[in-house]
Amino acid sequence: MVLDSRNTNYSYGSLQRILRKGLQYIGFERIRGFKNVLVLGVAAGSVIKTLAEEIKFTGKITGVEIDPAVVEIANKYFGLNRISNCEIIVDDAFEFVLKTKEKYDLIIIDIFRDTEMPNFLFEEFWINRINFLLTVNGFILFNTMVLTKQHQERNMRYRSCFHSEYSVRMYPKVEDHNELFTIKKLK
Repeated sequence: MVLDSRNTNYSYGSLQRILRKGLQYIGFERIRGFKNVLVLGVAAGSVIKTLAEEIKFTGKITGVEIDPAVVEIANKYFGLNRISNCEIIVDDAFEFVLKTKEKYDLIIIDIFRDTEMPNFLFEEFWINRINFLLTVNGFILFNTMVLTKQHQERNMRYRSCFHSEYSVRMYPKVEDHNELFTIKKLK
């Protein structure tokens, strides 16, 4: 089973392959050593299942999903509520990031409305707040969609927001239209 919108895959299927590649780039062994993972944009929870079942991550997973109906689908059809080290919070990712006091070793950002990404993901305020929540030597895994020249330019502007205290890698054309970022906080 997969969860799809009209134009794109939301969970399992190609999205699970895309995010698994990003996690492989970071390194499964390294991830197993993390204590706290934040997933912004849960959908049916395929990346959480990858963390728990394939990588065998035993630390705390916090998932934030804006749509309670999607969380219901994730629990009913994909067994997301059976992952004991995972807490799902129904909230807007932007609001959650402003409120949380936690620090995270890995922040996975996978937020879409069909094929569109909210503008706030690329704004300096949001980027700075995410960076604040990231531990030193922690990683951001950011899944973006590149369908136009404007999207390419947007991603290049995003990359330029990270300076010498970060190591940024871009992985273009993952499953055709996705571009992944892995961003490591060095200090």
